[in-house]
Amino acid sequence: MGASWLHGVCNENPLAPLIRGLGLSLYRTSGDNSVLYDHDLESYMLFNIDGKQVPQQMVIEVGDIFKKILEETGKVRDEHTEDISVSQAISIVLDRHPELRQQGLAHEVLQWFICRMEAWFAADADMISLKTWDQEHVLSGGHGLMVQGYDPIIKVLAKDIDICLNQRVKKISSGYNKVMVTVEDGRNFVADAAIITVPIGILKANLIQFEPKLPDWKVSAISDLGVGNENKIALRFDKVFWPNVELLGTVAPTSYTCGYFLNLHKATGHPVLVYMVAGRFAYDIEKLSDEAAANFVMQQLKKMFPNASKPVQYLVSRWGTDPNSLGCYSYDLVGKPLDVYDKLRAPLGNLFFGGEAVSLDNQGSVHGAYSAGVMAAENCETYLLEKLGHAEKLSLASVRHEMLETLIPLQISRM
Repeated sequence: MGASWLHGVCNENPLAPLIRGLGLSLYRTSGDNSVLYDHDLESYMLFNIDGKQVPQQMVIEVGDIFKKILEETGKVRDEHTEDISVSQAISIVLDRHPELRQQGLAHEVLQWFICRMEAWFAADADMISLKTWDQEHVLSGGHGLMVQGYDPIIKVLAKDIDICLNQRVKKISSGYNKVMVTVEDGRNFVADAAIITVPIGILKANLIQFEPKLPDWKVSAISDLGVGNENKIALRFDKVFWPNVELLGTVAPTSYTCGYFLNLHKATGHPVLVYMVAGRFAYDIEKLSDEAAANFVMQQLKKMFPNASKPVQYLVSRWGTDPNSLGCYSYDLVGKPLDVYDKLRAPLGNLFFGGEAVSLDNQGSVHGAYSAGVMAAENCETYLLEKLGHAEKLSLASVRHEMLETLIPLQISRM
């Protein structure tokens, strides 16, 4: 229901040593510089809203045009001192270059490309910053689906750590070199320091009371960052009735009504399709019951494949309204201050901040969350050792670097 990809299948990825050590396999869905980010146009079929297949040649040609439009938005960015949205920039480009405008089915295919871009940020194009949308440091090696999911990594990281589950934090009080964390049932946990890695959506909603209150600059940083929403509707069938491609897409007159299915059968051997929706549409899906959401998705499938069988099981994520997340991952809002990440990351005495939203270069990714957590832990360790008067410090990083030196390649394949 949550994270599925490793973004950057290379030894520089901080998760590479763990993945290698556990012998986990990856299924490659794209190489570097894919216009769709985590998918290449190698294995796909697109359909219009009536269920008719879109010619492959048209998809390739419109994909090239989409690349040109994005290149032209770079010129628009250079001309504007003030930040604008990606959507506004695309409109400006199409006004200047009528030859890049698409009509009829080609227009719908272009909207599908925009929809896939929105899925990367988990936000609509009119919310995404033109200034920073392409500034992310994407690791090399392309993108791979974690065939066994992230669960094995969570298990190994959690080993021998005293983890208290189902303890929703309501209050964090800091002072006198101690931190007191109060949970929902009224119990308190006292420690020398705390590392806060709750999702940015929780901080934005003020669901945790801080005493003393967070300073204004920290509150501003939290509000200046966007939080996206992407949901999955996973359908398991008794047999496969769809073609052996990675991606099944539906094109439409607006990016809002476009969609796509990820074919997990190709990567895992299980007869599962996952419908993925982002931005406003992801919030709208959450207004439906699980059954209604599954029925909506089945209507899309039935148009493509009239002989589609009913699913034997379905799962629907609700990240936007999940009380433990209130969104999925962060993105840059239009006009956000340049120092927002520095302020978000900055410790407050014995309170340290981790999570994907404070990652130096890789917001919105699991490896970004992991490296931000390691950084927060190292800063916390330094703080405590200095407080205790220890000059020498056992670096957590040294262990990681030793593991990185074992440059066994990651196991990745494409069927």
